[in-house]
Amino acid sequence: MNALDERILAIIEKNSRVGIKELAVLLGTNEEEVINSMERLENNGIICGYHTMIDWEKTGIEKVTALIEVRVTPQRGKGFDEIAERIYKYPEVNSVYLISGGYDLMVTLEGKTLREVSSFVTNKLSTLDTVIGTTTHFILKKYKDHGTIMNKKHEDQREIVTA
Repeated sequence: MNALDERILAIIEKNSRVGIKELAVLLGTNEEEVINSMERLENNGIICGYHTMIDWEKTGIEKVTALIEVRVTPQRGKGFDEIAERIYKYPEVNSVYLISGGYDLMVTLEGKTLREVSSFVTNKLSTLDTVIGTTTHFILKKYKDHGTIMNKKHEDQREIVTA
């Protein structure tokens, strides 16, 4: 990692759609250097993917997002890695994190309905042999996600006129 790599990561983390030309201008370098840096970061697994953030509430498409805390019994010599891998292989699962506190893993997933998510927890997640407890939290509204404010309030731009 060098300073150029760090600056590229800082920019594309906030806007993955920025083009190579624009990156080169922002960084004061040439396009070839940016391309080489990006390829190196991708090949080393530092850049893991590019994502689009969607405000599903505005689409009319029903989606339910859940955060599920999972308590597990770690396996000897494998810790939490093997159970985390079993969980993240389910197509419904968006992310799995090892966390501190009363639970061991945080799992996020999406479904069409509360029942669909509950069914996943009951029939798939809770039945895994090392899972000893779960707590499900449903996201009711997103205010900010990945650093992006979801419902920006438009400020009144008019000048105040007084007499």
